[in-house]
Amino acid sequence: MPKIKPTLQVEKYEVQDHQSIDLLKELHILTRDGKMNQDSRRKMKQVSHLIQFIEPIIQSVTAEKGQFNLIDFGAGKSYLGFMLYDLVAKLLKTPYKIIGIEVRQELVEYCRKLASKLDFQHMEFHQISAEQSLLAPQIPNKIDIVTALHACNTATDDAIAFALQKNVTHLVLVPCCQAEMASLLKKNKSDSLKNNVFTALWKYPIHTREFGSHLTNVIRCLYLESKGYVVTVTELVGWEHSLKNELIIAHHSPHLGNMAKARDQLRNMLLEFNLSSLAPRYEISIE
Repeated sequence: MPKIKPTLQVEKYEVQDHQSIDLLKELHILTRDGKMNQDSRRKMKQVSHLIQFIEPIIQSVTAEKGQFNLIDFGAGKSYLGFMLYDLVAKLLKTPYKIIGIEVRQELVEYCRKLASKLDFQHMEFHQISAEQSLLAPQIPNKIDIVTALHACNTATDDAIAFALQKNVTHLVLVPCCQAEMASLLKKNKSDSLKNNVFTALWKYPIHTREFGSHLTNVIRCLYLESKGYVVTVTELVGWEHSLKNELIIAHHSPHLGNMAKARDQLRNMLLEFNLSSLAPRYEISIE
């Protein structure tokens, strides 16, 4: 993907001239009287930092295709979607669409009303699951970018599965609350005791949770690499802001990676940690 310098001046963390004041107040980035306090600047810093990663992707897609479609899974109040629209998308002179997927109807209605109030005409919100979105007629056949911000437990896997089935080129993921892996590690601990070296990594409950979170994301990255994605992992913001801080960025470029090697590493990882039950999800054959 070509390197494109972001136009957003993230080092200043200030309100840009073109930003919607009503939106910033709604998101509590500005106070009721239109001012920024210390907490507001912290929020602006976080969102600016995240958009710094996404804006070059949007610019790259529009430069290549003359348009872009982005889908945000588990959108909630669509903090990310609205800020992307306001800071980046509405400045473009090409067609685009930002779609929020959320299963909670009250949040979908909230986002629809806010988008209408702000006249953000190219935003859509749908009350459907990730699985339903694969066949939903209201979802465009071609999606260029998938995002999932603080996607709890297996929601990140749902976003990845959608991206793979829809041949999405770019993913930006911030996983959260990987409880499933901790549960599996605990369940299989007796079998894992045979491995006296690695079992100590999740001997205590707090380590089980932390190691499970780390292992989950390692497996996800290997899965994406096995499907031809080039993966970058970095921190979203400083650790003083959030402990759920891992940012996974993936671009489909099968000619740049070693898909077979990643698939072998993924298979070995599942075997090593007694996680064979996850093999079907990650399309791994374990005999």
